[in-house]
Amino acid sequence: MSENLATVSYIGATILFILSLGGLSNQETALRGNLYGMVGMALAVLATVFGPSVTMAGVPWLVAAMLVGGSVGIYAARTVQMTQMPELVALMHSMVGLAAMLVGFSTYIDPTASSQLSSAAHAIHALEIYIGIFIGAVTFSGSIVAFGKLSGRIGGSPLLLPGRHFLNLAGLLVVAYFGYQFFLATSPAAGMTPLIVMTIVALLFGVHMVMAIGGADMPVVVSMLNSYSGWAAAATGFMLSNDLLIVTGALVGSSGAILSSIM
Repeated sequence: MSENLATVSYIGATILFILSLGGLSNQETALRGNLYGMVGMALAVLATVFGPSVTMAGVPWLVAAMLVGGSVGIYAARTVQMTQMPELVALMHSMVGLAAMLVGFSTYIDPTASSQLSSAAHAIHALEIYIGIFIGAVTFSGSIVAFGKLSGRIGGSPLLLPGRHFLNLAGLLVVAYFGYQFFLATSPAAGMTPLIVMTIVALLFGVHMVMAIGGADMPVVVSMLNSYSGWAAAATGFMLSNDLLIVTGALVGSSGAILSSIM
């Protein structure tokens, strides 16, 4: 597939995603909106797999991953009850966060990802990686805790630690400090330590944030995590220079934030 055809496919997928969000806003058009989303996602996946950035050697691996993921998705859709949908959505959000983390680390250690960048572009690329991994880690751990609370595996009572706001502030200061150390790193090996420490702090931050919220408020938390997963996807798009991921992630992130505010 040529680059121009892939770009046109991405534009078509973006339009379908926007139509999907519009359709899902009304009960009467929800089915049509869901169909728009399915077609848009299929178009986006095909344009990515057979696009100019993927070699033929990588196609079998991508197809195998699609078959495994599709099989798991079909099994979950057929076996999960409607009352279990919120916990399934929370679990899906955790996968988005995990994917953002893995893409961030793989992009950072890839020697070809930033070899041709200028110093300013390299700094922006490092910022994209750091923020993407941070959002992904918070989304991943927070969604896992939300899944546990919704499924009854974790108690629904809020865990309110003494001085929890100061703990959150301290965690953010640690993230900022190691972010500074990460930008000073002159090699991937030197930057890996602050990146790992930040990831651990972000994972703990996600757990602490959701554990402090009671089970009755979990629908709002799931909506908030939906927004986080969108921004994680957008950050992944910046790391991979994928316009569709950026636009789609921004759509999901903004719509999730609006829904959380309404709820």
